Amino acid sequence: MTHTTSNPKIHEGRNVKRFREMLGIKQDMLAFELGSDWNQQRISTLEQREKIDSDILEQVAAILKIPVEAIRNFDEESAINVISNTFHDGAFIRSSEITYHNNPLAEIKKLHEEKMDLYERMLKEKDEMMGRLETLIGSK
Repeated sequence: MTHTTSNPKIHEGRNVKRFREMLGIKQDMLAFELGSDWNQQRISTLEQREKIDSDILEQVAAILKIPVEAIRNFDEESAINVISNTFHDGAFIRSSEITYHNNPLAEIKKLHEEKMDLYERMLKEKDEMMGRLETLIGSK
């Protein structure tokens, strides 16, 4: 098992939980994506750990579609300082002709919501198919 050597103020498990919640992903969904060895309880335990093995942290980051460094380096105090010193009402990045709103978390959340919508539609289709199959079986 490999461990990270990062800022002692950083709690990697809490950061996993923060990013997971910001992205609207439930513990059981993260467990499902990690594989059959995982369940909701194991994710809960993982999120309580200050340090997380690198291989697991990399898998979680890949599932959340965020850089592993975001989890390793996110320190709430630093983030608040960066946000308060950098962004103000209507903050934006200006290119020569184009203005972009700088809200990458909103974009990430939108992508995950689209993924969850697709997942829910697939589940609904599966349930409908199962209902049709049960009807076919019952009519014989």
